[in-house]
Amino acid sequence: MPESLAAQFLSRVASRDRSRFISEALAARLRERDLDLVHACETANQDLEVAEIEKDFDGIRDEMAELWK
Repeated sequence: MPESLAAQFLSRVASRDRSRFISEALAARLRERDLDLVHACETANQDLEVAEIEKDFDGIRDEMAELWK
């Protein structure tokens, strides 16, 4: 953690609240990332070019994997 950020944290958050503060901040940031991923997936699912690529992959049979056994 950058020293300046640590200093701000220590000066603004009481020692008794620091663990909860960090836990809440991490949880919020992880939720944000999940929402970003959902949005990216929704965007990709609406892309016609992506749909064509997926259609091509759907045509690949599992029989190819059997060749490697």
